[in-house]
Amino acid sequence: MNQIKKAAIPESRKIYPWIVLGLLVLMYISSFVDRQIIAVLSTAIRDELGFSNTQIGILYGPAFSLIYAICGIFMGWFADQYSRKRIILVGLTIWSLMTVASGFATSFIFLATARFFVGMSQSALSPAVYSLLADYFKPEQRARVFSVYASGIFIGVGCSFLIGGSVAEAFDWQVAMKTVGWPGILLAVVGYMIIREPARQGDKSSHKVSDFFGVLKYILKKNTVRYHLAGFSLLALSGYTILAFISTVLNDTFERPSLIAQYGWFMFATGISVNISGWLADRLAIQWGANKRFVMGIVAALGGLPFYYFGLMAETAFTAFMFIGLANVISSSYNGVAAALIQYFVKPDMRGMAGALYLFVVSIIGFGIGPPLTGWLIDHIFTGLYGPSKALLLVFTACGVLATICFLQAMKHYNVDVE
Repeated sequence: MNQIKKAAIPESRKIYPWIVLGLLVLMYISSFVDRQIIAVLSTAIRDELGFSNTQIGILYGPAFSLIYAICGIFMGWFADQYSRKRIILVGLTIWSLMTVASGFATSFIFLATARFFVGMSQSALSPAVYSLLADYFKPEQRARVFSVYASGIFIGVGCSFLIGGSVAEAFDWQVAMKTVGWPGILLAVVGYMIIREPARQGDKSSHKVSDFFGVLKYILKKNTVRYHLAGFSLLALSGYTILAFISTVLNDTFERPSLIAQYGWFMFATGISVNISGWLADRLAIQWGANKRFVMGIVAALGGLPFYYFGLMAETAFTAFMFIGLANVISSSYNGVAAALIQYFVKPDMRGMAGALYLFVVSIIGFGIGPPLTGWLIDHIFTGLYGPSKALLLVFTACGVLATICFLQAMKHYNVDVE
C-alpha cells in the first residue's frame, strides 16, 4: 500500500509542472497578442489618426520597449526575492486593462501612454516565469521547456493578426483593441487558482538590495554572456522589425491589405519551428558539446535571408506573402534557445536577473531601435514603391551577419564561462 502511494505522488508531481507550463504559455500568448496588436492595426491607426511611419515605429517600439526593458531588470531581481506568482498575475491584469483602454485612444499621446503601461506591466512576466520554470524542470530539459514557452510568442502574434486583423476588418481598430484585451483578465483568475509557488532550487541565499549591481556585474563579466546578448538582440531587431512593418509592405507595396490577417498563420508555424530548434539544440549539446546550442542561433541568423530577399523584392503579392512568411519561420526559431542558454551561466538565485537582463537588451536593441530606425529609413531614405522592402533587407542582412559573428565567438568562450 505504501509503495502504491509513493508511486502516485511523483506521478502527480510530473504532470503538474506541465499544467503550469501550459497556463504560462497562455499568458505569454496574451502578452504578445496585446503587444503586437499595434503593428497589426498600424495602417488603420495611421490613416485614421494621421500618424507617420516613424510614429508607428515609436508606438510599436520605444513607447513599449524602453519602460519594458528598464522595469524588467528590477522585475527580475524581485522575481529572485518575492512571490513570482503574484508578480505575474498583477502584471497580467494591468496590461490587459491597458490594452482595452487603447481602444478609446484618439491621439498619439493617449496611445503612447497606454503602451507605456502595457510595457511596464508586461516586464513582470518572463523574468518570473524563467525562474519558475528553472525550478519546475531539470536542467537538461531547459532548451525544450523554454522553447515551449517561447512558442507562445508566435502563437500570440499569430492570434493578433488573425483575431485582431479580422475584427478590425469587420468593425474597426478600436473594437479590435478592446476584443483582444479582455481575455487576459480571465487568465489572471485561472492563474490565481492553479499556480503554486515552488521551492527555489540550489543556493537558498538571498541577495539584498545592495547586491543588485553586484549580481549584474557577475553576469556581464562573462564573455559568452556578452556575445549571447549581442547576437540574439540583433536577431530580435530583425524579428520585431518585420512584425512592425509587414502590414506596411503588404498594404503599401503590394496593395493587398487582406493578406495582413492571414500572415498570422506563419506565426503559428514559427511556434513549431521554435520547438524544433529547442529540441535540436539539446540534441546538438548531447552529441557535439553544450556550446553547439549556439548553432541554432546561426541557423536563424542566416537561414531566412534568401527567403526575405525573394519575398520583399517579389513582383506579386502572393509570392511576397509566402517567401516573407517562410523567412520569418526560420529567422525567429531561436527564441526558446536564447532564453534557455543564458540560464547556464548564472547561479540558481540569479535566474530571474539573467532572464531580465536578456529581455532588457533584446527590448532596447530589438524593440527600441529596430522599428523606429526602419520607419525612419522608409520615410527618408528608401522612398518609392519598394522602399519598405529595401529598408527591411538592409536591416536584416546587417543583423544576420553580425549576429553570426557573435555566436561563433560565444561558442569559443562557452566552456570557460558555464556554471
